[in-house]
Amino acid sequence: MNDDVFALWVYLARTPLLWLTVTILVYCACDRVSAALHRTPLANPVLMSMVLVGLMVRGTGTPYADYFDGAQFIHFLLGPATVALGIPLYQNRQLVLRAIVPMGCALLAGSVTAMVSAVLIARFLGASPMIVASIAPKSVTAAVAMGISGRLGGDPALTAVLVILTGILGAIVVTPLMNLLRVTDMRARGFAAGLAAHGIGTARAFQVDLLAGTFAGIAMGLNALLTAVILPFLL
Repeated sequence: MNDDVFALWVYLARTPLLWLTVTILVYCACDRVSAALHRTPLANPVLMSMVLVGLMVRGTGTPYADYFDGAQFIHFLLGPATVALGIPLYQNRQLVLRAIVPMGCALLAGSVTAMVSAVLIARFLGASPMIVASIAPKSVTAAVAMGISGRLGGDPALTAVLVILTGILGAIVVTPLMNLLRVTDMRARGFAAGLAAHGIGTARAFQVDLLAGTFAGIAMGLNALLTAVILPFLL
């Protein structure tokens, strides 16, 4: 009986739909837990999902390539999801136009700081050029960061890990930090979250406030564009 169960698991583990289904169900469960805990920053559904899925993949001895055969469908949706952020942008276009100058200043300062600090710290610690190229676009959404990293000689897989860690850390600290700094303007709070923590920070901003999520999406998109232009010259 145990042999039959093991054989069935081995077969299912090699089908893409298994890990796609597992990933979706785990995230839905973690999102329910996060909602039950009133969306406290530490109960980040992405963080919890990443840990649980990682433990399952590790515990079942499933190669990452087999897991990604299913997860690639979610990975593909990163692009359309990013484009969909244009909807709240259009709905709040008047507010955006009135804040265009401070947004531009914040974008330039935040984007350059994120890139320069990452590159300088990595080089100071003796990182190889490949590691430097992989870590430099850490504050850009994964779909764009992996492309930038690959073109500059970095490792896209390593970049994806660093991007996710950056996003999770940003989503956890952004609300307490903004409260500590007494920043009450939801436009500023959202813009900071999207600029520093890309998609995960944007998702967190939408959980807190629709206007904050709108400005987070704007920051995420503009930061991706600016980083793609500046980073090759920086390196």
